[in-house]
Amino acid sequence: MKRIAFTGIIASAFLFGTVACNQDQGAVEDAQETNEQMAEDTPMEDVKIDQSDFMTRAASSSMLEIEAGKLAQEKGMSQQVKDYGKKMVADHTKASTDMKALAAKKSVVLPDSMSNEHMEKLNDLREKTGAEFDESYADLMVSSHEEAVSLFEDASNNQEDAEVKTFATTTLPVLRQHLDHAKKLDESMNKGNDNASTPRN
Repeated sequence: MKRIAFTGIIASAFLFGTVACNQDQGAVEDAQETNEQMAEDTPMEDVKIDQSDFMTRAASSSMLEIEAGKLAQEKGMSQQVKDYGKKMVADHTKASTDMKALAAKKSVVLPDSMSNEHMEKLNDLREKTGAEFDESYADLMVSSHEEAVSLFEDASNNQEDAEVKTFATTTLPVLRQHLDHAKKLDESMNKGNDNASTPRN
């Protein structure tokens, strides 16, 4: 009885909220740990853990895209970089809003900040300026969207919950478009820097 009551307290405390980041591990791991505790010894334990793994990692990915997009609008030299950053903020804010609603419905706790790995990448980007920033931002957008596409492909194929699977499947084409655009942006930024560094005769 005490276990049931304790589980109920955890569920009600975190159902519509987020979990604070433990200094010893990342916010994503903290959220996953909380979700595992809530799912423990329930009939849907494995399904819930799979949902948690996907949604917490996806939430961190979106946070990175949004914050990096804001930086791109502030620090980008190229209008292409600024425009891409603006689109990332808009698209990933919408995706995050949709996922928060789904997470609340599925009783999945989402992290209140991005993973340590994503934070390191964002902090590294913050240190860049000028053309170096544009090139680094484009590089990051390629790698981060490759990661996101892989994550959502796996979820669209393997998630057992129909609603979570549908969310992954419907979001995936947008992420693929972002990746294609990021590759073109990356090529453009690298080509521009190559031209700038080539001495004229």
